[in-house]
Amino acid sequence: MKRNILILINRLSDDPTSHEKDVLDQVEAVEKSLEELGFPHQREWIDLDLSALTRLQSHESGIICFNLVESLNQDGSLVYFIPALLESLHIPFTGNPSDALFLTTQKPLAKRLMQGRGIPTPAWFEASQPLHLHPDHLYIAKPAREDASVGITDENVFRGSDPQNLDHFRQRWGDQFFVEQYITGREFNLSIVEGLDGPEVLAPAEIRFLDFPPGKPAIVGYEAKWDPDTFEYQHTVRSFDFPESEQPLLQRLTHLCYTCWQVFNLRGYARVDFRVDQDDNPYVLEINANPCISPDSGFYQAVIKSGYTFTRIIERILNAT
Repeated sequence: MKRNILILINRLSDDPTSHEKDVLDQVEAVEKSLEELGFPHQREWIDLDLSALTRLQSHESGIICFNLVESLNQDGSLVYFIPALLESLHIPFTGNPSDALFLTTQKPLAKRLMQGRGIPTPAWFEASQPLHLHPDHLYIAKPAREDASVGITDENVFRGSDPQNLDHFRQRWGDQFFVEQYITGREFNLSIVEGLDGPEVLAPAEIRFLDFPPGKPAIVGYEAKWDPDTFEYQHTVRSFDFPESEQPLLQRLTHLCYTCWQVFNLRGYARVDFRVDQDDNPYVLEINANPCISPDSGFYQAVIKSGYTFTRIIERILNAT
């Protein structure tokens, strides 16, 4: 008899945004695959109410939790809490362990670890540090603990000669932001999934910024991800097509993915986002543990481009628990 799958979902706000509602698409995709695999399953909505967590302890021992929790009370920095609890209860769950989720959601901490382990990442300053901005360089301000491009707009990109922008960011985020050197160049996403023989990097994708006018930042901001009516959404295109001449670069990105997997103790599945400068030097922007897996996500599309069915990958994610 197959084990029962309990799908953990973060409870949405009363008026959920597009990026909040996306988890429902992920749930439906996972449920479809679980049905194809013959696994009985049910949903469990999770928030900071500890009674919901207590019920997990009372379930039969044959349960596996499929962890799709992306925030608690709309706070993405708390996602590590659920796997930490499941670890303490010895309940198996999909995806990344608590330490990996904690490290990857604390963006400045993740960058410090990358720097210490020789993983190239753009230079940065935390809001609490003295900011030594070069007047001729471009920078981008980012919230320290948000995913899904929340809080990222064109206004976040500024020149070092205009430090007054920092007051605006402090008003928005207090000290919970950092300033990163903006890398002019290309953007890539590489998804990675665990298998019987270890992690496998799936088909690489480039994010192409089509017909962006001069001076417009080439970034995947909130509108590019979540608002279909915007220029940014319509002109930010994912491509899996590369000439043979690009293979050395793609191999370097793949190698960095495997390094990130090991350094951050990743498990199950992840996505690594890169910028590549005009001299083909790659930089890791961030590591997404438990990335979005809805049908229109980069992870899902990489699965298909790699010749797998989504159901096969869900089976691999379950086997990695």
